[in-house]
Amino acid sequence: MKKLTLVFLAVFLLVPVPAVFAQFFADIEAGAAVTGYNDVRIPSDTGTEFSLNDETPAGVVLVIRVKAGYTVAEKHRIWLLATPLRFRGSGRLSKPVAFDGVTFADNEKVESIYRFDSYRLSYQWEFFRNDAVTLGAGLTAKVRSADITLMGETGFARSSDLGVVPLINFRVQWTFADDLSLLFEGDALWSPYGRAEDVLLALQWHPSDKAAFRIGYRILEGGSDGGGDVYTFALIHYATAGFSYSL
Repeated sequence: MKKLTLVFLAVFLLVPVPAVFAQFFADIEAGAAVTGYNDVRIPSDTGTEFSLNDETPAGVVLVIRVKAGYTVAEKHRIWLLATPLRFRGSGRLSKPVAFDGVTFADNEKVESIYRFDSYRLSYQWEFFRNDAVTLGAGLTAKVRSADITLMGETGFARSSDLGVVPLINFRVQWTFADDLSLLFEGDALWSPYGRAEDVLLALQWHPSDKAAFRIGYRILEGGSDGGGDVYTFALIHYATAGFSYSL
């Protein structure tokens, strides 16, 4: 995963962009994540609906997100973002569970792995700015690489998914002091087949016009309602800290 993330960013960063037209920026975010709910039914028509949270609790995991891109002509931003995520849990099932062709027995001890990695290419237009408020909006292409695995005495089952999801991105920043601001930003989209939201609310400290430190709360929520082969919805809470810098 680390190698894939590095390759993903390196391809983008090595593309030459004249400094007179664009400014490079980078952002790193780290923190702790915990699931609020994680409900699964695979296949969506014949599988058993169950909660990974209740059946195989995973606890808190450490997370990291890396972003890099360019600001062009002051108002246009384009970037790549890598967001790996993995939860691993275990427990005894409270009922028989049919999952991806394998039926695990009631009270069977099982282990689960929930992996949800995403890689995003985003464009955003800053359409409003004054001394206090900055507003931006744009489009994101999200590459989703995910799988859910169950392992027990009965056997092993894994459901994998790889796809591209279009999202709308937004950014609202309110500077309420010389070096302090509130940031509200994210990617989100709803459809008849599911939804996806990744939203951050953070307090930022700007020691200079090129650097910013932040602490905040992030929510990742969404899933598919069974319009395809799977039914899965998850809510993940993040406590995060981040740093961004522009050249």
